[in-house]
Amino acid sequence: MTGERDLDALLSNMKPEFQPGTFVFCTIPPNAPIPAALNPLLTFREQEGMTLVIQRDDAEAAGLSYAFPSRLITLTVHSALDAVGFLAAITARLAKAGISVNAVSAFHHDHLFMPVDRADEAMTILREISEAKHP
Repeated sequence: MTGERDLDALLSNMKPEFQPGTFVFCTIPPNAPIPAALNPLLTFREQEGMTLVIQRDDAEAAGLSYAFPSRLITLTVHSALDAVGFLAAITARLAKAGISVNAVSAFHHDHLFMPVDRADEAMTILREISEAKHP
């Protein structure tokens, strides 16, 4: 299945959706195993350690320190991994509103982690982008 590459089609069809829960970013030492009780949504290995993106309740239950409590918004359009300008257009609009975002591109969709206290505002902006006329 080939993802969409046309920027106007991506912006018009992105249909942002909230995912349930509050997510946080944690880190564990580079060679440490992921605690068995955790089921991370995302892991990423860096030289300094492994990043885990997990539900805040799970981090607290495991006694892990965390940062960036966030809501997850999935852009439901199937974007191609080599699409040009999609996230740039979105993050530029969010930056203009002073909203930080941590973006993750997966095989089918792009996902945006938004600060909990700005997530509703971010969703409004994303819907405005999607509903705007794109040449």
